[in-house]
Amino acid sequence: VSKQMLEQVLRDLQPLCTAEQQFIEKFFQLSQDAADLQVLEVSVRTMSSPGQCPSPSNCLLFFFLRLEEPTTQLLSEIFSCLEPELKGFLDVCNKVHQFGCLQVLVTLNDSIFEMWGSSSALPSSFLNTVLGNMLLLAKSSFNKCIGTLCKEIEEAKMPSKMKGGILPSVSRFEEFVNFSEEVFRTARRRGELDKAHLRLASSVFSSINSLSSANLKVNTDMVMMENFHHIHCFLCQKKIHCLEGKKREAKQRYSEHMEKYVIKYLGQPLEKLNHFFEGVKARVAQGVKEEEVSFQLAYSKQELRKVIEKYPGKEVKRALETLYRKIHKYLSPEENLLPVVWHAMEQEFIHQYQEFEDLIQRCYAGSGIAMDFTVEDLLSYFNSISLSN
Repeated sequence: VSKQMLEQVLRDLQPLCTAEQQFIEKFFQLSQDAADLQVLEVSVRTMSSPGQCPSPSNCLLFFFLRLEEPTTQLLSEIFSCLEPELKGFLDVCNKVHQFGCLQVLVTLNDSIFEMWGSSSALPSSFLNTVLGNMLLLAKSSFNKCIGTLCKEIEEAKMPSKMKGGILPSVSRFEEFVNFSEEVFRTARRRGELDKAHLRLASSVFSSINSLSSANLKVNTDMVMMENFHHIHCFLCQKKIHCLEGKKREAKQRYSEHMEKYVIKYLGQPLEKLNHFFEGVKARVAQGVKEEEVSFQLAYSKQELRKVIEKYPGKEVKRALETLYRKIHKYLSPEENLLPVVWHAMEQEFIHQYQEFEDLIQRCYAGSGIAMDFTVEDLLSYFNSISLSN
């Protein structure tokens, strides 16, 4: 409603101000060039007796001819209340909606462009000057709004009961982008909006990055993974040119945090085996020959067998089922990342298994030691777990 009212006010102002300007310039002959103005000034002076002021009408004409911008000066006197009234009206429009300043900015921008393209509008009209001042105020209000929103996003607190899912700051960013894109859908210019989008996107990324110090009840990498994934999908859908770089960055960050999340949780099903082989790799890195690792007391063949016995195939499958339920519990269903994360875990688990097998072949060659399950068994475990849930 405020948009329609503002458009109507601006439409009504243009013919009124243009007609008044044309009348003044014609009546007082203010559209003359500099040479003609000098002649007119001399003529006015000769109409009066020496030492006397010209007649009232001639005196008025003489006064405006002496001004640098007589038309603008006279119109400013006639329409002295126009600028303050417009300013007050714009303030009301800004308060109608939280992001009302966007609509005001677009409407003013479009109206000024239409006036410039109109044959009836004068090139240096008084109204252009007034609307130019209003546009500066509208841009100032818009920038203040964006600054406040950026601060709100950056300082947003995690809800005390929130265990994961999409953060309030991300939802706030989406809300603004959806609203602003609709407002600017037919706008002639969107430079101000593009700058605002980039500022807000940076604030959202900063807000997500600050989660590392937040007191989360769930894995931080999981929450960051989900939120960067959500932003990436949202930006893919919106197709906003100025945010292409942020879209690529969101995808990269989502992939990084998924990898960290997968690796952190993968150590749990085979924790003792993982710890044992980390020790083996550390000894080799320190200079112990691979064929001599088994002579280290803590990494003897007997110790390796003890660790492997703790992980029969059935126990590994049971541990994976527990892990799946835990991931399913905390991942937000709306992002549908469970299949992606589970597949990534399967790939990483197989890679880890193959690394263990390789270390056994190199450091315990000829010992006949092998794990109780194979790669085919692992594939079967992961497949059956995902199908049964």
